[in-house]
Amino acid sequence: MLPQRKILPHAVPSWVSEGAIYFVTICAKPRGINTLATADIAPWLLETLAFRERRDDWYLHLVLIMPDHIHLLMSFPRVPGMVQSLGQWKRLVAREKGIHWQQGFFEHRLRSDESLVKKAHYIRENPVRAGLCVRWEEWPYMISKGLW
Repeated sequence: MLPQRKILPHAVPSWVSEGAIYFVTICAKPRGINTLATADIAPWLLETLAFRERRDDWYLHLVLIMPDHIHLLMSFPRVPGMVQSLGQWKRLVAREKGIHWQQGFFEHRLRSDESLVKKAHYIRENPVRAGLCVRWEEWPYMISKGLW
């Protein structure tokens, strides 16, 4: 029997500044099947993420869509906040495109410029490690605003 997955709260402590950058991973289910990185789904996902940025739900620093998960570096305003904003987006995607998501998401607040650079490198190299492209610059399903 597998151990129960621990559910961790995503509440942002009041002492964390509003512009904090988070490393977020959202996984589709089932894993191992390409439901996200397709020519009809991935551009639509990127546009919905960009639309919500224009609406001030969040600020995108880096987004990379893999076949069964999405990596993001993003910041959130206090209201509506991370949990509500990402939950609404996941529900929209599920309703509009029939994508099934794993419950919740993984997030980690980046605490230094060094960890930001490391996470950005990790995210960009993800499709290279998976054998989907030779250089990360070739991967078509990405929004990248950072110089790191």
